Amino acid sequence: MSRNAFPAATWVAIILSVIGAVNWGLVGLFDFNLVSALFGPMSTLSRIIYVLVGLSGIYLLFAAATAESRGAPPRSTL
Repeated sequence: MSRNAFPAATWVAIILSVIGAVNWGLVGLFDFNLVSALFGPMSTLSRIIYVLVGLSGIYLLFAAATAESRGAPPRSTL
């Protein structure tokens, strides 16, 4: 599957989900919240970022379910 096979919204959701995953990894490993460090603890901007990351995860869940229902071919594993 080429990079252009995904719509732009899916790429944005993937990027936001990775940011969220990295942030949670830092919280779990080092008790360091990168979003709070950059934008302030529970500031308006931090809350917006958290909401966008959450919505991205939900979007990707539905995108994956839709791809399955459309009969997307299974990806080979190594």
